[in-house]
Amino acid sequence: MKKSTRAFITAARNTKNFSIFDFLHGYVYMRYVYLYIGTGLGAHFTGRIYYWLAGIFEKVFPKAGRKPEKESDAVQFADTYHGKVIPIGTARTLVTVNKELEFSYPEQVIPYKLARDIILQDPDHIVALDCPCRSNRKDPCLPLDVCLIIGEPFASMAAENQPGHARWITQQEAVDILIAEEKRGHVHHAFFKQAMLNRFYAICNCCSCCCGAMQGYRHGNNMLASSGYLSRINAEACLGCGTCESLCQFHAIRLVGETARVDEEACMGCGVCVSICPNEAVELVLAPHKGIPMEVPV
Repeated sequence: MKKSTRAFITAARNTKNFSIFDFLHGYVYMRYVYLYIGTGLGAHFTGRIYYWLAGIFEKVFPKAGRKPEKESDAVQFADTYHGKVIPIGTARTLVTVNKELEFSYPEQVIPYKLARDIILQDPDHIVALDCPCRSNRKDPCLPLDVCLIIGEPFASMAAENQPGHARWITQQEAVDILIAEEKRGHVHHAFFKQAMLNRFYAICNCCSCCCGAMQGYRHGNNMLASSGYLSRINAEACLGCGTCESLCQFHAIRLVGETARVDEEACMGCGVCVSICPNEAVELVLAPHKGIPMEVPV
């Protein structure tokens, strides 16, 4: 048994309400992540088999499982696996933490019932993993190694189980990846997963053409949460160059005449437009109705 698997078992035993099924789910996820994500994306025949079997199970056992007392108690898919959009400043903080952290976000920040913990053990242990979403695409965005697995036991699990797709990096190298992806117009997401001990384990740098989570969100799956900010454009400073419109992954900016305009409903407050605007005509402003920003107490 790999050392990281033993560490995952120990951590699972110390995680409240973490079942053997959660453990097996987490192990399979990390051990076979490319098959796992490829199945979810429908990129493998296993995906067709999975959804076929799931359909049969639902027909044979339509009332399987305990029915919640009220609808608000029901656990949705997004509660078990989700991402929080974060500006690059928050992303940089998460990859440069120099002490162990343990705290839980309230639902006002991470609006899901499960997986809201930040427990960073050995926060300087970071692995750059080939993005499973990009790796399952026929013509993916490059580079591939832009998924940052942070802290233990997750970083070691990625390194040991995916030796051909993962490499250890320093905190500065992680910052460099974030900056490079920001310049490409890609969005930083802090990902949480129930099977990953109910907590944060990765920062993904996502593009809407490859990312399964972003595509799911576009089709009504609410697994992505807003950063809690909105982009605001200074019309007097805007050059009307269209750079922000062409790079916005949420299609929330468009040119109206010679000035960019923000669709506030579509905007997720990633801040990429702030970074790439050649005339510094965009800023992020707090938007409490969209959520509360994820701040890391360091």
